[in-house]
Amino acid sequence: MIRKIVTAVFPVLALLIFTPGYGQQSALKIAKMKYGGGGDWYVNRTSLPNLIGFCNKNLRMNIAPEPDVVEPGSPEIFSYPFVHLTGHGNVVFTDAEARNLRRYLISGGFLHIDDNYGMDKFIRREMKKVFPELEMVELPFNHPIYHQKYEFPEGLPKIHEHDGKPSQGFGIIHEGRLVCFYSYECDLGNGWEDQSVHNDPDEKRQQALKMGANLLTYAFTSY
Repeated sequence: MIRKIVTAVFPVLALLIFTPGYGQQSALKIAKMKYGGGGDWYVNRTSLPNLIGFCNKNLRMNIAPEPDVVEPGSPEIFSYPFVHLTGHGNVVFTDAEARNLRRYLISGGFLHIDDNYGMDKFIRREMKKVFPELEMVELPFNHPIYHQKYEFPEGLPKIHEHDGKPSQGFGIIHEGRLVCFYSYECDLGNGWEDQSVHNDPDEKRQQALKMGANLLTYAFTSY
């Protein structure tokens, strides 16, 4: 029943997101995930508001300027077509949270995981609870997520250096649909932050914002 309801709702949400002229009360919301385990889920405070502002201005989206906070086990997660998860450390989903997150994703929701450096081994373990039968696979550069409004023919941009590794985009694909995108060795969310936070050059920030806009566009149209 949940799947039938949510798959019917998400197309309507997408229509509203891309419809200019609605008042603030009609604007849709995206959310940041608050998870257990002690990891700093709350980092990058300016990142999502800046990404929303970029998309509203440049793509004429209709997203509320401030994201909500949602937990993986909450029924409220079904209200958001896009949920962002980030941090540096441990992530833990309870069994009930993993089941709820799975229902959300297979019902049309979309999860963006952005490793802010240090969460890789934890998030891979926890996403196995959500989809034990599926693997995170590296997406080819011709995947549609890299070719929405903005073109990224070489995949994810590299925003910050840590270990000298290339940035990689991984995904979980359920029944042919990308339900989760994982940006690794990239620091995409850091590139969305206010310029004063990391002193990134404008070129890097624009690359990050444009790739983020692709993620939102894909999430809103791939239900």
